[in-house]
Amino acid sequence: MKKFLVLLLAALMVFSFAACGGGGGDEGAADDGAMKVAMVTDYGDITDQSFNQTTYEACKAFCEGNGIDFTYKKPASDADADRVSSIEEAIEEGYNVIVMPGYAFANAIYEVAPLYPDTKFVALDVSEGDLTAYGDREFDGPNVYSAVYQEELAGYMAGYAAVKMGFTKLGFLGGMAVPAVQRYGHGFVQGADAAAAELGKSDVEIKYVYGGQFFGDADITAAMDTWYGAGTEVVFACGGGIYTSAAEAAAKVGGKVIGVDVDQAATIDGAYGEGMTITSAMKGLGATVNTLLSAIKDGNWADYAGQIQNLGLVSETPEENYVQLPASTVWNDGFGEADYQALVKDLFDGTRTVSNDIEAIPATTAVKVDDQGAIKG
Repeated sequence: MKKFLVLLLAALMVFSFAACGGGGGDEGAADDGAMKVAMVTDYGDITDQSFNQTTYEACKAFCEGNGIDFTYKKPASDADADRVSSIEEAIEEGYNVIVMPGYAFANAIYEVAPLYPDTKFVALDVSEGDLTAYGDREFDGPNVYSAVYQEELAGYMAGYAAVKMGFTKLGFLGGMAVPAVQRYGHGFVQGADAAAAELGKSDVEIKYVYGGQFFGDADITAAMDTWYGAGTEVVFACGGGIYTSAAEAAAKVGGKVIGVDVDQAATIDGAYGEGMTITSAMKGLGATVNTLLSAIKDGNWADYAGQIQNLGLVSETPEENYVQLPASTVWNDGFGEADYQALVKDLFDGTRTVSNDIEAIPATTAVKVDDQGAIKG
């Protein structure tokens, strides 16, 4: 009898452990196997009017439209440990699809993804170099997908458009000097230079600086005040919420701003003045989220798992691409919609080429670039 009771107790313990999700592997995955999505923010938050907000809104809309549980987590700080904590918290709560926008997630993915092989990790802007710390470590992530973008093409479009529109005194205000921001800036210089050469202009100038952070503040606004006060007409504000400093300074003198990542016209114009935003250099964050979440929902995750895709132009039709200018662009006689369509066609078929090298600001033939380094850091 005693032996029987011991065996019965052991059996009950095994059953209890299995029912609670024990036994290794993806211990945090949803018990019922249902798709549940969590988005984790990077440096910003879901109201940054840029990278995080666009990703959050795309995730939320998809999940609401498909009856899928959704939540988001904001790490306590921008430290890797806090990103890891937020990811693991979501997994422990049963979320089995984790969406992460921004290169800052590289170390967290490197640490966490191997521990939860049944959790699907969708990253935006996390490159192979980020994941391998540029060759110092190996990474094999069969449960990870990351999309990186050809920001140099979107930057080129914005710089080309600005000069064709008639602006000759341009500025580039980057956030932090990370690859995505550098590609935007270097593309911007190349596009402006190409347009100036085509127009035979020798008076186009670009002031170029990094703020050293992804948000505006008094110091950065003061630098932008100096630029606009000295004649700068339009600034490409490239880096999360750093646009606020450019827009605050522009509003004082009737200056213009170029947005980034998403169509920022409504946000910037609504807060700082109608018509301030002449265009935005965009990449398809929302489209990427929809594509991947749809694939997971439809059972096609295997088509994307373990891949890092470099997304850019897939068509001569502007709105079908992962990098583009928005419909809100302030077209004029110098650069209209037909001109934009022709530009995209030339980029798509290779008539125009854009370098994605980030080692140094590109050499120019028609434009003078004033490299001012960094405001902070």
